Amino acid sequence: MSVEAANDVGLWKFENCPNFADANAGCNIYVSMNIDRLHQLLKGVFKDHTWEWMVDFLQDIYGAEKALKLIDEVFFALPRFSNIHQFGNKLTRVKQWTGSEYKGMLKVWLAALGPLLKGHPNHLKFLKTVTDFILIAGYHSHTETTLQYVQDTLHGISRNIHLFLPYRHNQSKRKIPKIHSLFHYIKCIKEMGSADNSDTEVSEVAHKNLIKDGYRASNKVDYIQQMLQWETR
Repeated sequence: MSVEAANDVGLWKFENCPNFADANAGCNIYVSMNIDRLHQLLKGVFKDHTWEWMVDFLQDIYGAEKALKLIDEVFFALPRFSNIHQFGNKLTRVKQWTGSEYKGMLKVWLAALGPLLKGHPNHLKFLKTVTDFILIAGYHSHTETTLQYVQDTLHGISRNIHLFLPYRHNQSKRKIPKIHSLFHYIKCIKEMGSADNSDTEVSEVAHKNLIKDGYRASNKVDYIQQMLQWETR
């Protein structure tokens, strides 16, 4: 694509920056993109899709305000135990979640939300198959047996996803990239190894030193410049 054509469609390029494709004409870009447990599964499939659909479904059953209150109550009522995250009584008001919170919710949400979904067993089955997929796909090593477990959960997801599609803006399972990516996991695991080999959660750990500590060291006003100065010290 020429610079003029790129400008016409709103694209831009760095000056004097060679294009990766120029020296790698035979590279298959689709093969170079591997699975990502943090952003595809925990944030994408779990939080951005399944969790939001489930909340909308409960609001249909109980009403908007009551449903949010019930969700907060059941998570607040979780007993304190080793490795069980405590969510407080304002879970539904949280705007920004972390990877550890995603995993903490995944451990307990079936038990917490089960009573609220009484009378809707297939909806609960869908939540269970999503949970099973995320946990099994995240194994550090796999066999043909564990990959068959993954395939079984995919069948369960396909069987019951239609129950939550009314809560999508277009009420269709088309054009959900995160859901579509699930069907490539088995192939990717066979070709490139377990999902933790390409999990971006490892690099996310650097955010604490590179961003969060710098922000805390600033006076919270025009903090970007202060963070850059803090990083270069």
